[in-house]
Amino acid sequence: MPNTQYLEILLFAVVAGVILFRLYSVLGRRTGHEAPPPETVRVPPQPAPKTDNTIALPNRSTAAGEPPSDPIARALFDIKLADRGFETDHFIAGARSAYEIIVTAFAHGDRAQLRPLLGSEVYAAFDQVIAGREQRKEHVEFTFVGFKEVKVAHATLKGRAAEITVSIGAQFISATLGADGTVVDGDTKTVREVTDLWTFARDVRSRDPNWLLVATSGAEA
Repeated sequence: MPNTQYLEILLFAVVAGVILFRLYSVLGRRTGHEAPPPETVRVPPQPAPKTDNTIALPNRSTAAGEPPSDPIARALFDIKLADRGFETDHFIAGARSAYEIIVTAFAHGDRAQLRPLLGSEVYAAFDQVIAGREQRKEHVEFTFVGFKEVKVAHATLKGRAAEITVSIGAQFISATLGADGTVVDGDTKTVREVTDLWTFARDVRSRDPNWLLVATSGAEA
């Protein structure tokens, strides 16, 4: 019986030795040539970003809705308050388009084109001139060349009635020819330069967004 126990202890010792040898073979041992452990990179503390604590204050005139001091700008400001859809740049673009349409239609005697764009007094004056040309059997040769300058010259708002006068510098070729084809007025080749003052009006509370031409004046440049 003692011999059996001795053999079991010896067997366990051998097995333990084999296991230790295998662990030693797999893990190895330090020889002094192993790669050093990775170094820890220390990031120096960064300075906190500078912040601008200055707060821009709004312009008092803009914040309070105060009108500008310039009379024209002030009138346009009042029109904008009365009609939120009004924009000066959009109006100028519309005035340019209306001018070209009106002068071309007037030269050709196109009443249908003129009627919805003109106030009653201006339409009556234009119609009278057209009728006179028709009686004399005259016709107009007309070519619109372009604009030199278009700008607001005056503006008012009285109650619901807004009026804006536009200074229009334009170029065109115009000649009136008689029944026999001879030139009665103007020139068929020369470009004329004119500066017209046209006044457009509109009821700012009307659903109709169109402005009517209510007055004209001008002189050749």
